[in-house]
Amino acid sequence: MPTDRAGHDLVAEHTVYACVMGSRAFGLATADSDTDRRGVYLAPTPLFWRFEKPPTHVEGPREEEFSWELERFCELALRANPTALECLHSPLVERIDDTGRELLALRGAFLSRQAHRTFAGYAAGQLKQLQADVRQRGAPRWKHAMHLLRLLASSRDLLRTGVLTLDVGEAREDLLSVKRGEIPWAVVERRMATLSDQAGAAVSGSPLPAEPDRDRVADFLFRARRASAVG
Repeated sequence: MPTDRAGHDLVAEHTVYACVMGSRAFGLATADSDTDRRGVYLAPTPLFWRFEKPPTHVEGPREEEFSWELERFCELALRANPTALECLHSPLVERIDDTGRELLALRGAFLSRQAHRTFAGYAAGQLKQLQADVRQRGAPRWKHAMHLLRLLASSRDLLRTGVLTLDVGEAREDLLSVKRGEIPWAVVERRMATLSDQAGAAVSGSPLPAEPDRDRVADFLFRARRASAVG
């Protein structure tokens, strides 16, 4: 396994795209909000010619920082992984090079109606955890409930419009009231159910294609690997 130092060097020297995620990207930051950073690095092609391959992801070197190797990131985004897709749409870009700019230009190639399945699956898992909290503690983790509402609304709007928007806009104060525990859990749970139903109803008429454009993404990855090999 590669050492943490080796992984951190990849992030420091070969990041093609890095952004801020979490509450700051969603327009939900408050005075006590952390700064969550996500990035994509392109491991030099010669590293794949060894028995020990470069890591598919790296934690750090800063706190709340996580990065994926480009191929792994593309795989996740093609599967409509919510975290990967949202990373591509962050309004807070901290670092980018030519490869990163081409990756962002491909954002539309990753979007498809598959997002309904993956976002809904993720949401279902989060809802089960919240419901378990209610049973065990008498209340959910309100911050998690807020973010689940945000995700469900984002999924619905993506399926309706074909555009993934992170900033919650005018919904900010309402969502923050959920975070503060000011809205009864039963009301929050009903809102979640409504958003889920609305997302499901939007699938058939969605402007999104049925499948992502894998060929465009594969061509991009091939050219990035080739350029790294000869560069």
